Amino acid sequence: MNQNIAFLELKFGNIYGGPPNFYAIHEVALLVFEPQSKRIFLESMTVAVDVDIVTVTAKTNELGNTIDRVKEVVHMKTKRIREFDENYQIYDRELDDAFAQLRPAQRWIRAFFGKCFQKYRIRDIVTFDGRRDLFLCEKSRVRFDRMNIIDLQKDIIKETNYLFSLNKLAVVTGFNFDGSLLRSNNEEYWMHPIAARQVVPRSAAYDAARLLMVFQEFHNHRDDFLMKAALLLNKIEIQKAKEKEAEESK
Repeated sequence: MNQNIAFLELKFGNIYGGPPNFYAIHEVALLVFEPQSKRIFLESMTVAVDVDIVTVTAKTNELGNTIDRVKEVVHMKTKRIREFDENYQIYDRELDDAFAQLRPAQRWIRAFFGKCFQKYRIRDIVTFDGRRDLFLCEKSRVRFDRMNIIDLQKDIIKETNYLFSLNKLAVVTGFNFDGSLLRSNNEEYWMHPIAARQVVPRSAAYDAARLLMVFQEFHNHRDDFLMKAALLLNKIEIQKAKEKEAEESK
């Protein structure tokens, strides 16, 4: 693996009322980590156009277990959130206008990656179940053919035989961010204020920061990581058993 490691995360959604198989990229975050210096660089961009998209947010409990999935409507320019109406339909003219506004985004995204690849000389990119992320970037003609793509979720599945979500892994690794320091069970990194301001919950930058810490814990403290992962799964099973028992006793 080369010196610089990049962690890629996207936020995207469907046009509200539009075709369900078309995804518009809203946020891109590329966190670059220098292992030797432990310096973190964070590049992010937002596609800020006058289009409403539908996003799906997982609501989790204290164990990182998903208890609900909530659809929300997000305005890409203002980031204003409103309630999702499953019966809403968009007019053809409005849909055409949305596509027209999104069209330049491909050029913006391509330019963003081109700048990052040149600036940091990236060769290794870590994703988390990133097939769709990569596909959407490639639709903007971003080329990854010379990159070494690492799907961290797949690597963890091989070790644990369990499909962990990033939310559960944040619990496993003890992820914490206090506005300047990224912390996990065994790692701690300082972030420059310019980068730190971008790390906001539910953002692509926040997920990229979590991905970095999971990667470091998994690769640098494997035994501790696997032990804590097993403990979390045990707690989840106990919780499920209690919930089932409570349901049956009603």
